[in-house]
Amino acid sequence: MDWATLAAYWPFVLGLMATGVVSGIAAGLLGIGGGAIIVPALGNALLLLGYDAEVVQHVAVGTSLAIIIPTGIMSARSHYKRGALDLAVLRLWAPFIVVGTFVGGLMAGLFSGDVLRVVFAVMAFVIAANIIFAFQTRLMGHLHGSAATHRISALVVGYISSLMGIGGGSLTVPTLVAFGATMHAAVGTSAAIGVAIAISGTLGFIISGWGASGLPPLSLGYINLLALVLIAVLAAAFAPLGAALAHRLDQKTLKYVFAAFLVAVGLNMLWKVLAG
Repeated sequence: MDWATLAAYWPFVLGLMATGVVSGIAAGLLGIGGGAIIVPALGNALLLLGYDAEVVQHVAVGTSLAIIIPTGIMSARSHYKRGALDLAVLRLWAPFIVVGTFVGGLMAGLFSGDVLRVVFAVMAFVIAANIIFAFQTRLMGHLHGSAATHRISALVVGYISSLMGIGGGSLTVPTLVAFGATMHAAVGTSAAIGVAIAISGTLGFIISGWGASGLPPLSLGYINLLALVLIAVLAAAFAPLGAALAHRLDQKTLKYVFAAFLVAVGLNMLWKVLAG
């Protein structure tokens, strides 16, 4: 690889590093695993480098899940030290979240890039609306004592999270809050659940993307190893900072900012589908 080629990659590398810092802080701060930031950022970076739009979204989603593994571990560890991780709920969710996520990862190869973008956009709008209007608590609050409801929720959250490339926090946190958990316990437990989502989803995307054409260099299935290393290292390093901030800052303000961000990302995803 010559110097001109290396120079062309520097904006991509710097963009990945910035994405890692921001997503790591977001993971600890909101329990979102950083995927809501990583997927659009990595997808845009790959499009700018000229890769096929049909595989870009798959690579962004799959790589995002792989990146969430170290980020989620660091975030969950920080929350556990603060007593904000419910092990009973984690044991209830983990087996079913793994199944739902693995199935989603395997099926991702059957969907076009535009289908994955629409799924991301629609769920981003739903999540943002739930943050603002808290309709999930009203709909599901009376089911907090049902183990079956927990398990069904885990399957659904796992499947959708896999197709979106997120750690599930945007879905898991409001679900656990609706079931009676405190905000801090929901965020901490969500971070640990996100690790199970990420590991299972990553395996599914490696298998479903194996042998796919048009992938960026250094890809293992739909997982791009360069993006994985650059973003994961910085995200894992900055996740504890986000977890510390989560226990100091006003959660209501953070939720509204995150809702606005999700709407903007969702609109951007839909624009790519319509413009394409």
